[in-house]
Amino acid sequence: MLSELARPFDGDEIMRSKKKLLRILKEREQGAVPLRVAVLGGSTTSDIIKILELFLRDRGIAPVFYESEYAQYFNDAVFGNPELDAFKPEIVFIHTGYRNIEEKPSVGEDGGSVVEKLEREFSRFEKMWSSISERFGCVVIQNNFELPPERLLGNREVGCGYGRIDFITRLNCRLYDYANSHKNFYIHDINYLSAAYGLEQWHELRHWHLYKYAMSVSAIPEFAYSLSNIICSVMGRNKKVLALDLDNTLWGGVIGDDGQSGIEIGSETSQGQSFLKLQKYLKAYKELGVLLTVCSKNDLENALEGLNHPDGVLRPEDFACIKANWDEKWRNLEEMAGELNLLPESFVFVDDNPAEREIVRTQLPEVTVIDFGDPEECIRALDRCGLFEVTSLSADDAARGEMYRANAQRAAQEKKFASYDEFLLSLEMTAVIGDFDPVHIPRITQLTNKSNQFNLTTKRYTQGEMEAVADSAEHIRLCGRLSDKFGDNGIVSVVIGKKEGGVLHVELWLMSCRVLKRGMEQAMLDTLVEECRGQGVFEIRGYYFPTKKNGMVARLYEEFGFSKLSEDGDGNTVWKLTIDGYSPKNKAIIIKDKGE
Repeated sequence: MLSELARPFDGDEIMRSKKKLLRILKEREQGAVPLRVAVLGGSTTSDIIKILELFLRDRGIAPVFYESEYAQYFNDAVFGNPELDAFKPEIVFIHTGYRNIEEKPSVGEDGGSVVEKLEREFSRFEKMWSSISERFGCVVIQNNFELPPERLLGNREVGCGYGRIDFITRLNCRLYDYANSHKNFYIHDINYLSAAYGLEQWHELRHWHLYKYAMSVSAIPEFAYSLSNIICSVMGRNKKVLALDLDNTLWGGVIGDDGQSGIEIGSETSQGQSFLKLQKYLKAYKELGVLLTVCSKNDLENALEGLNHPDGVLRPEDFACIKANWDEKWRNLEEMAGELNLLPESFVFVDDNPAEREIVRTQLPEVTVIDFGDPEECIRALDRCGLFEVTSLSADDAARGEMYRANAQRAAQEKKFASYDEFLLSLEMTAVIGDFDPVHIPRITQLTNKSNQFNLTTKRYTQGEMEAVADSAEHIRLCGRLSDKFGDNGIVSVVIGKKEGGVLHVELWLMSCRVLKRGMEQAMLDTLVEECRGQGVFEIRGYYFPTKKNGMVARLYEEFGFSKLSEDGDGNTVWKLTIDGYSPKNKAIIIKDKGE
């Protein structure tokens, strides 16, 4: 990440340097995911788009934008136009605020009339969302409504049927109900954002009257950063791991010097309460599926003693990996990434020591480093960074920590066997492989946007696009779930192929990094071949498009007996497998039907 774009950032400096920052980002860009974003604005959006592009490119997304004419958001959303239709947006962002509310209550207006206005106003927005979904099947992001800068009725603005703040609050609640019941629809919470920024600073009325900016110019980077977090989450660009120091980070004091009874954690002191609050906050991240790890200069015995403090809430079993030794922390982070089969860019490093933070920044610039001074600042920094933004939460996400802990048990088991084949058989693996079903579409979509290493084409899908594939008679689809004696890995592999005559063109083949080299790729290919036979397909065409991250699968088709048909100057290759005469390759996994 560019240091200028890392929180806490200087919004005014970003506005001044936006052209220079964009040039730097484009020069260093490799393998960015293209994304079409339509911005439909009820106020001026040009600078929002420019700053949003910076934050997205900094996270590996290369956006192109459609921008509506000023205040034409409703017409574009409901009636469309040739330019927007040709653009075919993957995400539509509707940038409206309290000034765009057309039906506002009047002082003294009776309750029934106010309710009718509320329903008409909500229906106007609902009409936009429905029209966009029907025409494009894409993700919709909608601002909620921030509070206005003035309160005509004072405190009576709330709890009074015709109070405008009361009206805005009830309208926001209607938006939230809609978001709860509709897929691919997300709220951008500018009500919270403006409050956190400060309403007086957010509402720079001079900027509204001069430029029709819905917020002060200085607040635009905060706004764009917040919006970028939703988009990055939808696109699977979230971070996955929190790597945590221990001494003076998870507790006060040094466990090796002070002993378990001497460190501060718990309700006895104000500092102990702050560290306890931080531990509770971090444990909640684990429940969201974020992996917690330890990266500490400590003796392992002392580290475990600190984590077993009776007043703490984080225990050794809450961590997918514990590195407590005297090696350089950046080296431990590299080893941890290898052991978890993740890239260093998946990590967020949390350490109270500024020197350690700077070393990690220098040695592993792809790791995000959090700056803070005390536990309360740490919570605030993590909370506002948005690097773990949630747009969907599956059962597999919530169980991810346990899945990685089970991986550690598998690694220990592997060392007991003379051959790798014997080790695989000892795992007693079973897989359920079959067509997509509606309940798993969010997880399947998530995998397509997060898996980078075992991903032959790196094609990305929105949930709407994935739902269209799931309904398509032209496609063969497979998703695979892998379990063994240590636990359930969840859905770990996806294959999508499009039929053309008797040929299947593999548009997507990916697998989660946590089950690499377990034989799941062989099981998926065997099942794909059988499915092809049943649907009259006699040939499979595979495609490999090299990226910075997927070199591990460069020879996959060759190893599986495909013949190379072509290769271009960029290393993109096309492969062919004839179904007739194919011999099954899976020897370690028992395949079960979905009903078993």
